[in-house]
Amino acid sequence: MKKIIGILGGMGPAATIDAMDKIIKNTPARCDQEHIPVIAVSFPDIPDRTANIISDGESPLKKMLSALHVLEAESVQCIIMPCNTAHYWYDELSASTNVYFPNMIEIVCNKIVKEGVNNIAILATTGTVKARLYQNRLEKENVKYVIPDELQQYQIMESILAYKGGNDDRAYQLMESVIFQLKRAGVKKFIMGCTEIPIILSRKKDKENYIDTTEALVKAAVDWYCSDQFY
Repeated sequence: MKKIIGILGGMGPAATIDAMDKIIKNTPARCDQEHIPVIAVSFPDIPDRTANIISDGESPLKKMLSALHVLEAESVQCIIMPCNTAHYWYDELSASTNVYFPNMIEIVCNKIVKEGVNNIAILATTGTVKARLYQNRLEKENVKYVIPDELQQYQIMESILAYKGGNDDRAYQLMESVIFQLKRAGVKKFIMGCTEIPIILSRKKDKENYIDTTEALVKAAVDWYCSDQFY
């Protein structure tokens, strides 16, 4: 039987679909039968991750564990979680399963180090920034990074919320405004550290200046699938 990749999704729903689309696009398949079997669990009622991190909102861990166990019951051999902020609970989730569970934050930071990128801005939810998910790892590797100021971070969150609410143009305008300001301050590279951001910025032409965290995670999963090694 072929290996199966599971997606622990719903955070948000569009990011889950984007991950599935990128699995298809990154798979070296010539016909339907050569594509990767994927089972996605999209539970959009998982409590807000940022709200829990910054203001003691309801913990999302219980529902994330429920989604993970659904995937385990379907005998997936690899689970990816296309949500940066949800990786705040990565250790608890990973400890609860024997299934291979690649860490998006580690994959992205390894890519940054390998490519010798420096002075990179972190575009992410306030939860991801406050939890220092990227900062801690980048500091260990002596990678210089830039955090948006308070107003810029507010605009980033408003952009993400606008996209989730169906206002794609406003989402793009808000995010582009922050990027313009950061570029004027000398930033040339950006981590799209929220899985809605690659969708929000999909119309941009200079994609080489942006690290798509969903794409990085998906490529790692596809590489795993194409290898002969089981975890």
